[in-house]
Amino acid sequence: MILAGDVGGTKTDLSLFERVDGHLIERRTHRFESKRYPDLVSLLKDFLPEGIGPIESAGFGVPGPVVDGRCEATNLSWVVDVRHLASALGDRHVTLVNDLVATAAGVLDLPADRLLTIIEGKPHESATRAVIAPGTGLGESVLYWDGGGYHAVPSEGGHADFAARNEEELALVAYLLRRFPRVSVERVLAGPGITHLYEFLRDTKRVDVSAAIDQEIRGATDSNAAITQHALERKTPICVHALELWMSILGAEAGNLALRSVAEGGVYLAGGIVGHLQEQIRSGPFAEAFLAKSPLDDFIRQVPVRLVTEPRAALFGAARLAAQS
Repeated sequence: MILAGDVGGTKTDLSLFERVDGHLIERRTHRFESKRYPDLVSLLKDFLPEGIGPIESAGFGVPGPVVDGRCEATNLSWVVDVRHLASALGDRHVTLVNDLVATAAGVLDLPADRLLTIIEGKPHESATRAVIAPGTGLGESVLYWDGGGYHAVPSEGGHADFAARNEEELALVAYLLRRFPRVSVERVLAGPGITHLYEFLRDTKRVDVSAAIDQEIRGATDSNAAITQHALERKTPICVHALELWMSILGAEAGNLALRSVAEGGVYLAGGIVGHLQEQIRSGPFAEAFLAKSPLDDFIRQVPVRLVTEPRAALFGAARLAAQS
């Protein structure tokens, strides 16, 4: 048995996989609310109440940089240490990686029906691939080919500075700098990112909004979800504009990642947010922003973009890495 975990700022998924004829078969999976637990070890005790059983090894993707087997989780007050996990699991071998490294590893095994084509492109075999996933944070990773297989590289690119492309986005940066010490790309694409875009449009009076709608959004338990729902119904112009701006910025950042990594093998969009916006990303401003990379137009047009529709890609990747270890 292989124990795998996808740790997030909002939720943590844990699974047990069994090796059967060289394949990993998912046997049991459970989702936990991360912030209800003081640490990952406490959560594991709930998942494995009768002890570790015949676990061979474990792998976990965690939201933050892993340094010397230790991660101070981003957007979550956990410190995850591979030594503490190994001890709690009866000295089993534990692999600890950034959550996007786990997602990237999971993408490698996905069947074609778990990938939705956004931009066809012309992928090169055995070429570098890249993964970007907006969620509670903005994750990015690169998969490079060493001649025999792919290896996922960790990245904290989501915390890089947001690059404004036009007058509206320059005004957005000025607006956010009055609220935050710096503006990272994660600030507008992850966590309360869509809410920040809505508030920018509202407070700078770029798009009108009725008092009733604004009060509803202010009072919503999840303002991102409320804004997105209004946008999908296409009855509230400010919400439609906020979502389209978000998709355009996502397209631009995905294109930036393709350039930085020379991702001739393709870019993969992952995470729960994009999973709920498949048709909007296919038909909205994402592609135009992704392709707007002059003078490298010829290169970027060759880069395919696939949307990952499998929500457990990070779990599969964590299990894959644990099994390889």
